[in-house]
Amino acid sequence: MKYALLLLVFALIPLLCSVRAGDFPQAQISNRAIRAGFYLPDPERGYYRGTRFEWSGVIHSLQFQGHEYFGVWFPRYDPKLHDAITGPVEEFRTGEASVGYAEAKPGETFVRIGVGTLRKPDEKGYRVFGTYEIVDPGKWTVRPASDRIEFQHDLIHPAGYAYTYTKIVRLEPDRPEMVIEHRLKNTGRLPIETSQYNHNFFVIDGQPTGPEARVLFPFEVRATRDLGDKAEVREKQLSYLRELRAGGESVFTELEGFGPTSKDYDFRIENRKAGAGVRITGDRPIAKLVFWSIRTTLCPEPYIDIRVEPGQESSWEIRYEFYTLPAAK
Repeated sequence: MKYALLLLVFALIPLLCSVRAGDFPQAQISNRAIRAGFYLPDPERGYYRGTRFEWSGVIHSLQFQGHEYFGVWFPRYDPKLHDAITGPVEEFRTGEASVGYAEAKPGETFVRIGVGTLRKPDEKGYRVFGTYEIVDPGKWTVRPASDRIEFQHDLIHPAGYAYTYTKIVRLEPDRPEMVIEHRLKNTGRLPIETSQYNHNFFVIDGQPTGPEARVLFPFEVRATRDLGDKAEVREKQLSYLRELRAGGESVFTELEGFGPTSKDYDFRIENRKAGAGVRITGDRPIAKLVFWSIRTTLCPEPYIDIRVEPGQESSWEIRYEFYTLPAAK
């Protein structure tokens, strides 16, 4: 038994060494309350080189008062795997596809905002979880400072789409708050119509998703799917009836009840055993609200709609306020 265990450990060493944090471009920001570590976008050496999520603002660790809010939640790492990513990462979608996908013929290209120009294969439809060939990764510019980091992605597509996408992740002075500011400027000749959501891969102190975790909403929330014996939605709260099992058991549903203004973009995620929580607010109305969780992570996913005419710019922000609460005994 011991011999078999040693063989397993030795077999894992090359894999573990190949994904050390120091192997990837990264940066840190901090204030008196928060320290956060980022993996930086890089087409050759970046931690994440998939084509589902945009590459900026990938937080591998955020610590506040001894609590860890992000980290690895997935069972297998590959830089091109669609969800091998950490932190409050974001994706742009046009319908269930991407900008320019519907018009492109097989062999031609389309746009993934924050990723680049991708080649469309001969396929029946867009693969949300697929990884596409990147023909042009665009140009990334990263401007780090002590308490903030700015990412800028510039892309020009031959069909007429072009943009400058800017994301600034900053910490409020002396407060346990992080703000993600976005700007999308249309520098092309075609309008850009898309939606964007934040997946919010929270991993609070590595606690399993179960009865100690809950999500609070400012509105009477309704689930569109039966959550079975795993979770329940009641009044303004989603809670768990038992721990989710390892191996991929999930809770997945769309949530309804939000109104047409930004005041309902306001969620609290708490883990009472850890004694830690976070409040998430946005300045845009919610267009759609998806909720997904497995044993290792818990994710409200609010969508917003974006349309930018040529020469125009759209901006929005998301704010995270971290706090503690009495830990359950």
